[in-house]
Amino acid sequence: MRKTSAVLATLSLAVLALTGCTAAPTFDGAACDRSGGSSGLADAVTVEGDLGAKPDVSIYTPLHVEKSAATDVVVGDGRAVQNGQQPFVYELTLFSGETGEEVAGTPYDPAQGPLTSLDIQGARFPALADALKCVTQGSRTVVALTADDAGAEALQSFGLDADDTMVFVVDTIDVLLPKAEGSLQFNDARGMPTVVRAPDGTPGVIIPNSDAPSSLVTQTLILGEGDDVEADQVPIVQYTALGWDDKTVMTQTWGKAVSTDLQQVAPAVAQELVGKPVGSQVLVVTPASDSAPAVVYVVDILGAITVPTP
Repeated sequence: MRKTSAVLATLSLAVLALTGCTAAPTFDGAACDRSGGSSGLADAVTVEGDLGAKPDVSIYTPLHVEKSAATDVVVGDGRAVQNGQQPFVYELTLFSGETGEEVAGTPYDPAQGPLTSLDIQGARFPALADALKCVTQGSRTVVALTADDAGAEALQSFGLDADDTMVFVVDTIDVLLPKAEGSLQFNDARGMPTVVRAPDGTPGVIIPNSDAPSSLVTQTLILGEGDDVEADQVPIVQYTALGWDDKTVMTQTWGKAVSTDLQQVAPAVAQELVGKPVGSQVLVVTPASDSAPAVVYVVDILGAITVPTP
């Protein structure tokens, strides 16, 4: 998997604010089918230009749809978005269906590609998230939202009429892993926790009834096949942290959202990910100190962000 360059503050829409919204429901990727796109929408909206570059869009106006619709004008052959939490890099432009005029858009800058997820998209526009379920890397998708699905507040915030149709052109640039993927590794280390995994990747951790190690211990449980995480990158991860002694979950991102702040939450653990391939699952046990108990971390490396220098 190629490295993704993105701005850290992008686990939200770069243009569409999501403050105060609730999370959208996740979905079962195995149940998705993208073969039923709207041919009428493809006829009404013409999109030209390279994927990842600002598109040249012509809309047969006025465009109004009775039901929100979508069509893939370019179908990518890369990884698919399999669940609501899975991060992906995208670019989009928003148009008025009434006038065909551009309303808003992302920067279309490879150094600042916004990172999002369907849960984040769906917090404000559930129909847009529905339209992008199972979208594949390298796809370009046209989505038309009815005024009811867009919502009066969103239409007003973009200066659109109350009965206008929102037309999105969305490029799915890169799709990150939904969970660790690679080869299982043998670790001959007695007295260490055992990890089992649910089908969606959520780990279950069995901590032995013995003393925690007195120094930091790291094991690679799954060896990924992606690029190695570099020292100047921020890892994009799912993780679970458990107290060694009480064997209870202290915090986890599974079922919530991926994390880009492991370097702030657990810098010693983040440091152990440097040099590990994307796709790996890593077990890290941090020893007890005067101010903190021993903690077990199970970390899935889904990707890595290179932060552009100012």
